[in-house]
Amino acid sequence: VPGSPTPIQNPKRTVVIGGGNVAMDAARCARRLGSEVHIVYRRSLEELPARKEEVEHAMEEGIIFDLLCNPVQVIGDEEGWVKQVECVRMELGEPDASGRRRPIEIANSNFLIDADCMIMAIGTSPNPLIRHTTQGLEVNRRGCLIVDDQEMTSRDGIYAGGDAVTGAATVISAMGAGKKGAQSIDAYIKARSNS
Repeated sequence: VPGSPTPIQNPKRTVVIGGGNVAMDAARCARRLGSEVHIVYRRSLEELPARKEEVEHAMEEGIIFDLLCNPVQVIGDEEGWVKQVECVRMELGEPDASGRRRPIEIANSNFLIDADCMIMAIGTSPNPLIRHTTQGLEVNRRGCLIVDDQEMTSRDGIYAGGDAVTGAATVISAMGAGKKGAQSIDAYIKARSNS
C-alpha cells in the first residue's frame, strides 16, 4: 500500500551469520527489538574481524556467540519461514592465504539452532551494476573499482572512493576519499576549461 510504513518484524530468535562490524550491528539491533540472538562465526574469538569494542558491547547485551561454527542448512516451515539453522562445529587448521588459521569442519558435529529470523552478514562487495553499465571501468578480483592516487578510475573523468574502491571500511576513510576526489574533480574540470 503506497504511503504505508515498512513493517518491522519482531523475531523471537535471530541467528546472525558473520563476525564483522555489520554482524555486530545487526545482532545488537535484533537484541534491542527483544530477540534472543546467536552470532554464528566459523573462526574463534581471536579471529573475529569486528572491532573489539563492538564485540564487547554485543556480549554485554546478552548476545550468544556460537564460535567455531558454520551454517550448513536453513530449515524452513511449510510456509517457507526460517525455523532452524543447522550448523557444524569447526576447528582451526593451518593458516590460509589471509594469514588466519583455516577453519576445518569436525565430522558428525552438526547441531540445530532454533530461529525465526536469519541475517547474513558475511561480507560486502560493491554493487556490480556500476561496472556492468559503465564500460571501461577496471575492477580488482573483489569487484572493487581501481583508482589512481587522485581517485580517478580507469575511465577518464570518472572518480570513485569509499567502499566502492576499498570494500567495506570506515566512514572516515570514505569521507577522506570523497574530499580527495572532490579536489581532483575540481582540478580536472579547471584543467579542461583552460584548454
